[in-house]
Amino acid sequence: MAVGVAISSDGKQYAGKITWFVLLSTMVAASGGIIFGYDVGVSGGVSSMDPFLKRFFPGVYKKMKEDTETSNYCKFDSQLLTSFTSSLYIAGLISSFFAAPVTRDYGRRPSIIIGGLSYMVGAILAGSAVNIYMLIIGRVLLGVGLGFTNQSVPLYLSEMAPSKYRGAFNVAFQICVSIGYNSATLINYGTVRIAGGWGWRISVALAGVPAAVLAFGALFLPETPNSLIQKGDDHDKVKKLLQKIRGTNDVQDELDDLIEASYTSKAIKHPFRNLMQKKYRPQLVMSVLIPFFQQITGINVVSFYAPILFLTIGAGESASLLSATVTGIVSSMFTIITVLLVDKVGRRPLFHFGGVQMLLAQLLVGGIMAAKLGDHGSMNKPDALAVLILICIYMSGFGLSWGPLGWVVTSEIFPLEIRSAAQSIVVAVNLSMTFIIAQVFLVMLCHLKAAIFFFFAAWVLLMSVFVYFLLPETKGIPIERMEVIWREHFFWKRVIGSSQFPEDNKVDAA
Repeated sequence: MAVGVAISSDGKQYAGKITWFVLLSTMVAASGGIIFGYDVGVSGGVSSMDPFLKRFFPGVYKKMKEDTETSNYCKFDSQLLTSFTSSLYIAGLISSFFAAPVTRDYGRRPSIIIGGLSYMVGAILAGSAVNIYMLIIGRVLLGVGLGFTNQSVPLYLSEMAPSKYRGAFNVAFQICVSIGYNSATLINYGTVRIAGGWGWRISVALAGVPAAVLAFGALFLPETPNSLIQKGDDHDKVKKLLQKIRGTNDVQDELDDLIEASYTSKAIKHPFRNLMQKKYRPQLVMSVLIPFFQQITGINVVSFYAPILFLTIGAGESASLLSATVTGIVSSMFTIITVLLVDKVGRRPLFHFGGVQMLLAQLLVGGIMAAKLGDHGSMNKPDALAVLILICIYMSGFGLSWGPLGWVVTSEIFPLEIRSAAQSIVVAVNLSMTFIIAQVFLVMLCHLKAAIFFFFAAWVLLMSVFVYFLLPETKGIPIERMEVIWREHFFWKRVIGSSQFPEDNKVDAA
């Protein structure tokens, strides 16, 4: 059966090169990933610290230290503890829908600034919390920050990057997520040793530092040419910005495509309603399933709860935090490798290779835990080391594939007229899945025990099949010419029919 894996572009490439101007601009914007990664790393770390648990979750602490009858897999099963983690993501989910019109009507830069400021305030409030209510309100403000930054930063990177290197520029977001995660785990490893039991406050409050850098750095960022055109700015002004970004005077071709996309965009008054049209069916499916699959890989099992997971198999408090740091560093190394490969070998091969790696690692981890870790006692050191190595293999596969590419593909496939709306769906699905998994993981761990890894492995298999048959290659295709991949795909061309061709379709401006 033909699967339409070879998608040819129309050969159109814009002039230009990678300039220092675009590099510095995208580096500042990509730092929005640091706050996302930092929160994932710090949440799991402080949730395993004794002073933090004693102050806010004494029931969990008592089960962990004193209860000898509760199963290893159930000691952290607390809805209050999971609410601490997941409250951020439900706030991010709701705020992402407010972020969409801000990003569309006022620009990518204001949305980045709002997100950075909200996250900074939330970090200060959570770090100074004296009760569970202050802690969760701080988490909600952190969530608002994530809703805005995850909405705007990937779009900013895609629109600023030269099309030839767009994948590498977008992977920078995931690299910053990894930097944030690794920074959090290293800081947790240090603060847990502070006498007096207040080290967790440093871990939580330091999230405000990268948020402040992002918010104030964004004040000096240029707006993207796509956004300026969409807002109706003077074409000569946009042309001068393009010349500065691309490092060449030959930008008329790209400018013409931006203007054409802008006319279509302005004719659409209700982007979410238009996203439901048949001609946008492939983009709608991808905006839902790619972030869904990204979160159902099981990455949150490792990222959120890595220290708790290693505590479950018998590691000490410091050893569990160190193990989480090791797995994070491994993931970061392979994400950097993705930067070098994504625009050379393409997105699909990396999805395939990383998916197989993740699948095998999860099956083996589940098998070892099922055979070697009972409801009581701990795992012996060789088996625990084997689990750590396999989780590193899993993290390297995620770093090669679903980690960075989940953001790369979704930020580049949407036409300008639905881009903000579609990206808000991506962020909403991502955060809602993160919320759901954060809310139910500890319950699942208690009931499924080691089989939880088989559960996520089954999803990895399903998403790998999805990519093989239904995700076309986007490597090297200009962002405003991306409609070609759906026209030529064996399946999607039957779904959209002739409606994908502009000359055969009238824009719904109602």
